[in-house]
Amino acid sequence: MESPQEIEVWYILPSLRKALAEEMLKMGLKQKDIASKLHVTNSAVSQYIKSKRATNVKFTPDIRKLISSSAYRIVNAKANVLVEIQKLCTKIRSNGFLCKIHKKHSKCNLKNCKVCN
Repeated sequence: MESPQEIEVWYILPSLRKALAEEMLKMGLKQKDIASKLHVTNSAVSQYIKSKRATNVKFTPDIRKLISSSAYRIVNAKANVLVEIQKLCTKIRSNGFLCKIHKKHSKCNLKNCKVCN
């Protein structure tokens, strides 16, 4: 059985980077600038934008709104990308979204699973 931390690394973090890249693209940033802001390669950003990577997680509208706000703060140098990603992960853990993704992608078959809580 995969741990919630593994689910976070394999699914949540790449999906957050993808969503942040998409938001930054909407703001008019070039691919190389997005890569620099997210501390990833240009090719990773290209794959995020072309939906060739990190396509397994669909964030709720509430989380998408938080991602959009984070992207704005990162682009305008009001926040560090690592701090913003950590805040987003904390929210994803606390609102039960991580548990939902964990149940979907792991072999967890416990009826009343409390691993994520």
